[in-house]
Amino acid sequence: MQNTKEMNYSSTFHFPVQIYYEDTDFSGVVYHPNFLKYFERAREHVIGADILSALWQEDGLGFAVYRSDMLCHDGVEFADIIDVRTRFYFESKYRTVWKQEIWRPNAKKPAVTAQIEMVCMNKARQLAPMSADLIERLSQSFDSPALS
Repeated sequence: MQNTKEMNYSSTFHFPVQIYYEDTDFSGVVYHPNFLKYFERAREHVIGADILSALWQEDGLGFAVYRSDMLCHDGVEFADIIDVRTRFYFESKYRTVWKQEIWRPNAKKPAVTAQIEMVCMNKARQLAPMSADLIERLSQSFDSPALS
């Protein structure tokens, strides 16, 4: 795996999430598995639900989490409106790596950070290359070519 400091990340995408009471535990702090849901929603917005649906229905391709590393630095609380910040790069034509952060309002550092590796798979759950159309669509988020 290449050093992420050398990687060409996409632009940063921002996705706001309202924290509801149902997202929290008895103390009013977000229950940690919900962070993974917020990260998933943000990735879906980066790619686009229509594109993901067409990719599955027409090409038989989808994404699965291969690896996930998450650190909780600070609590996120009921009624917060958080900013899920997302950047990604192409590890290969089979894999993307997503750096995601959750920021509370007026924070000086992220409350939660994660690096999530996604692989492209076919309906038989076998590793498959991303379509050229998908790579082209996602590459529009980069200042320079993302994948050769």
